[in-house]
Parts: sequence; C-alpha cells; structure tokens
Amino acid sequence: MSSPDSDAPDAPRPAHPDTIAAHAGVSPDPANGALTAALQLSTTFEHNADAQTPLGFLYQRHDNPNQQQLERVLARLDGGARALFFATGMAAGAAVLQALPPGSHLVIADDTYFGYRALIARFLAPHGLRHTVVDATDPDAVRAALSTPTALLWVETPSNPRLKVCDIATLAALAREAGARLLVDGTFAPPPLQHPLALGADIVLHSTTKYLNGHGDAMGGALTFAANDDLAAACYDVRRMFGSSASPFSAWMTLRGLRTLPVRLERHCANAAAVAAFLAGHPRVAAVHYPGLEAHPGHLVATRQMRGYGGMLSFELHGGREAALATARRLQLFTNATSLGSTESLVEHRASIEGADSVSPAGLLRLSVGLEHAQDLIDDLAQALHA
Repeated sequence: MSSPDSDAPDAPRPAHPDTIAAHAGVSPDPANGALTAALQLSTTFEHNADAQTPLGFLYQRHDNPNQQQLERVLARLDGGARALFFATGMAAGAAVLQALPPGSHLVIADDTYFGYRALIARFLAPHGLRHTVVDATDPDAVRAALSTPTALLWVETPSNPRLKVCDIATLAALAREAGARLLVDGTFAPPPLQHPLALGADIVLHSTTKYLNGHGDAMGGALTFAANDDLAAACYDVRRMFGSSASPFSAWMTLRGLRTLPVRLERHCANAAAVAAFLAGHPRVAAVHYPGLEAHPGHLVATRQMRGYGGMLSFELHGGREAALATARRLQLFTNATSLGSTESLVEHRASIEGADSVSPAGLLRLSVGLEHAQDLIDDLAQALHA
C-alpha cells in the first residue's frame, strides 16, 4: 500500500498539513519494507561515461536523496511548487539575495532578523544591492518604498524579536502592483500555523533549525517557491555553486522532526499563551509582545492569517537593560541560549546578542516557550521577576 509521501501516481494526496507531517518520509522500502527513510551518506553517485545521470544524482553538493525527500515534504506543507534545502537559514536567505539581478532594490521590514540585515548592509550593499528599511505593518509606508523599482519585498511575520505582525495578503497585492516578489520569513510561524503562499507570497523562508526540526540537533534552512520559476532555478544554482547544500544527515533529522511538528506546535502555542497572559499582568513588566494578546496591535491580522499564535514572545521590563539581565540570570527552567523552537524553553537578551548595531530595546528579553508544563514556566518567571 502506498503512503501519502509516495510518488506513485495513485498515492493519496492529503491536503491537511497535520497528515502530511505525520507521514513525512514514510514510504515502505521496496527492498525490505522499512517505513523510516534510509540515510544515504554517499558523497558521489554512479553516472554514465558521458556524465548523464540515469538515477538523477551526480554529487552530494548538487543534490542527494535525503535532501530531495525532505524538499518534497516541505513543498507540500507550504503548498508550493518547489522547495530547496540549505545548510542553514542564513544560507537559504543569502541564496535569494545572491540570485537577484545586479543593482536590484530590496525593501526589507524593520524588525527583520538582525543577521539578514547585517548580511545586506555589510556584504551585499557594497556589491550593488540597494535596500530600503520600512515598517511592514504600515501598508502606506510599504507602498511608498515600492515606488522605487523593486525586485523583492522581504518581511517576517511574526517578526524577530518584537513579534510584529504584517498583513501578508495586503503586502502581496502591493508587491504584485509594483512588479516585485514577496518573501515571507515564516520561521516563527511554520506550517500549519501560517501559509504565506496561500495568501499571495512568492517565497517562504524557514530556518529549519528551529520548529521544523524541533529538537535542537540539526541545522538547516529552506526556501519554498509558489512557482518553479527562474528565481527558484537561480537559487538552486547559487546553492550548487557556493556549496551551501545541507548534509544528508541534517535532511534526514529534519524530516524526522517534521513528523511531530503539528502536535508540538499545539503545546508551544498553549504554553506561550499562558506565559504571555502571566507577564501581561506583572507589575515589573512594561510590555509584552505576543500576537495572541488582544492588546497586541497585530492581533486581528494574526487571528485572520494564522491558525495559532506561535510559541515565541518577548517582553520588556521596567528598569531597562540591567533589569532584563538580572531577570535572565535568575531564570532556572529557561536556559540562556541562542535559537528557538526546540522542546526546552530558552531566554535571550537580544540587544546583547545582536551587539553594537542592535535596534532591539535594551530591556527586552525574547522567550522561546518550550514543551514543559506551563505552570512550571510561570513559576520560574515569577521567582525571576521577584526582586
């Protein structure tokens, strides 16, 4: 019997992401009936004397079976025509930027992950990539920025670290009107929480290291394209030539993580909602940034375009930097560590991590809310906030 991940013509093709994820990589091996996908570590593959590849593979840097299997599942989860897997999220984002025509203009949201902002300003701008930073929650500001001929509009929603929410459908319409493509970084809200391509986006970017893998043990990044077009082909060529392909093991581990993605996200969302509600009522907390709170300025947009509000939040403390650092030091269940989306809860003082060029508020702590019991997390925050 064929599985939902099978390439057989009569294989069932479920549309619901929960089912797609649960069956990620599950396809009985014709040789032995094994359900879990085999790990193919070979760096090279047999080809014909004239370099033709009858089995589709030449060299691991170009492509490999585990990578292709993961990409098929990612494309289906995002509802796209093609997905590409990379060694890291940074490599995936960089591939899009490197694939743009020389001298292209880019419009980028002001709360975009600092690594991409630094990459653009320090490494790509000197080579002719022009960019305008804009508040992506303000359609009029975006429209004005797009009045300059633009190749790509790049946004995150929810954003990192202030959890700003922008209206994907509105931005997609503005980008189309301006002749630009829209890229949405969906790292904070992977499928099934959010489907940017269904709302008109052209590309979805994921740091698969985070929720898609979900266990903090495999790095990766991915791009999913609404159309298998010239930009998708150019990004593949960048990956091949620059050597930014991921290892088969990372692809295999990410595929394994995807199987539990929907059920993990349910707990992440429930825990984050409970933590956000607690923090919103604490006298030492100046602001809580979580789209699940009705007071959040993007709450209505998030409710419309997301299935859940995610497991990420940030909050600002009265007392600024010193109060934030003191609170972070006192936390016991929340580990001070970079990254997000794994089973354990993490805390990070973003301004310290980002360094001198940071635009994050000095008193802001970012929380990746894990799968622990919500009350234990709240109790940990309560003792840390108690001076």
